[in-house]
Amino acid sequence: MTGETILAMLQCVRDGELRPEEAMERLANLPYEETGFAKIDHHRPLRTGLPEVIYAAGKTAAQVGEIFFRMAAMGGGVLATRADEAAFAAVKALVPEAQYHPVARIIALRQTSPGERRGPLAVLCAGTSDLPVAEEAAVTAEVMGAEVRRIYDVGVAGLHRLLAHREGLREAEVVIVCAGMEGALPSVVGGMVGAPVIAVPTSVGYGASFGGIAALLGMLNSCSPNVTVVNIDNGFGAAYVASTILRRIHQAAGKNTAQEMMR
Repeated sequence: MTGETILAMLQCVRDGELRPEEAMERLANLPYEETGFAKIDHHRPLRTGLPEVIYAAGKTAAQVGEIFFRMAAMGGGVLATRADEAAFAAVKALVPEAQYHPVARIIALRQTSPGERRGPLAVLCAGTSDLPVAEEAAVTAEVMGAEVRRIYDVGVAGLHRLLAHREGLREAEVVIVCAGMEGALPSVVGGMVGAPVIAVPTSVGYGASFGGIAALLGMLNSCSPNVTVVNIDNGFGAAYVASTILRRIHQAAGKNTAQEMMR
């Protein structure tokens, strides 16, 4: 439940469109709702400004469907990551408006207008094999209100492909870079932009890549000081952090504008 949905509900009570008892019933599930197999944190958007997200891997399709349905009933956006077709079928049966993004493996529902998009946020990947992780980041960020610019297949083995996007990169307020193999791309990008770069090592590569550990270690040893690193294949985590940064930038810009108008 977001601040906007609570405010709208209180206005309905004020205008006589909703009985106070009904409003109390809706608020009864704050701060969390007990399902028996999960405690759904409906209060998270009020604390952090961003919604709780369902990690679908390891859950049954029925559990994902039930959690998604209960979160949707609170009126905000809902996101389930690492979801397969079976989980989507269970969600779709309960929430027909939900959409599935197969490359990203994300089930998403938007119930409120995103308003002004924050950003831009650039999402890069070194190769086409990194697309599932990059799309997980891109779709997550879009659901959380970011203006996302995708720049794909621009690995360091063909640096001219990356250099063709210099202007777009410089406009980005935050950059997410997904790369496997030796994981060199974030360092190159970090030296090109004056924005935070969130590096995502992917598990793409031959045997000595050790499932992404080689890329992870390379990124942790980046010589670009504006590069920070999340876990292997964690496109969601990168997008969540990027969305938090963009939200803070947006809030600060709004405060500065308000102060200027008061002078």
